[in-house]
Amino acid sequence: MKGRIVIDKERCKGCGLCIIFCPKKQISISDELNKKGYYPAAFAEESAEDPEMVECTGCALCGTMCPDVAIEVYRQDKSESKDKAEED
Repeated sequence: MKGRIVIDKERCKGCGLCIIFCPKKQISISDELNKKGYYPAAFAEESAEDPEMVECTGCALCGTMCPDVAIEVYRQDKSESKDKAEED
């Protein structure tokens, strides 16, 4: 199963819980400040040269642990991937 996350940078205060609980280590702290002056979390896909190399499985541990509810988790199972490839 392939997954991805979207982090609301303005809601995130950079506590790092998502980083600790990500089993694939796909989240880090950003180098840029948000409007509140925090360094928010950043998903590896945002800076990856090849997004296909991102190993997120959509397990949702990061979103579950986020005290600010700043992470949305999306999953794509293998059948959806095949359907999309057949359409192209």
